[in-house]
Amino acid sequence: MPNLANAKKAMRVSDRKRIVNDRRRKAMRVTIKTVKKSLDVKTDLSLAYQAIDKAAKRGVIKPNTAARKKSRLNAQIKKANAAK
Repeated sequence: MPNLANAKKAMRVSDRKRIVNDRRRKAMRVTIKTVKKSLDVKTDLSLAYQAIDKAAKRGVIKPNTAARKKSRLNAQIKKANAAK
């Protein structure tokens, strides 16, 4: 446990940020899963891109990770549509 006042405050702040980041990460993962299961891919893909971009913008994931996720998601959807 921290002893100094500024260390206690830093711990409180980091706990709040962790909760917010976990929510953003969870929202991103949920939207990606819904796209993979969805029939209405076009709107869900747009929502997934928004969630991924927002996570990257806020620093939850790195920009290259966001680009990779979007690319792989798009490739999976194209592959699934080609198989139909």
